[in-house]
Amino acid sequence: MHPSAIDFSRYPEVTEEMLTARIEAGEAALREAGFDIVPCRLTSGDADDAEKLIRETIAARPVQVVVIGAGLRMAEEYTLLFERVVNLLVELVPGIRFCFNTSPETTIDALRRWARPGYGRS
Repeated sequence: MHPSAIDFSRYPEVTEEMLTARIEAGEAALREAGFDIVPCRLTSGDADDAEKLIRETIAARPVQVVVIGAGLRMAEEYTLLFERVVNLLVELVPGIRFCFNTSPETTIDALRRWARPGYGRS
């Protein structure tokens, strides 16, 4: 989920700006480690909008490994969206691998469990 779609009342110690900075730092670490990343942040809980964005993202740059963050996985209001996203990705990318982080800072660890820099490049 895009930080703008998160209900921060559940996380009073975190702000949208803080989370955005943490995500950006995590992505920079991935790039520095040689991973070719394709961010795809959902901006709402609308499943049809999410499906359209995911289809466009996958069509533009195929992926083999997906990290699904806690913003989508852990928020009860997004359970059905999470389910739809996983099933859509399985449909669109046969053999896809999923990684799950515990924070933006652990994204690189989650990805390293299933991929290595340059994974899937021709």
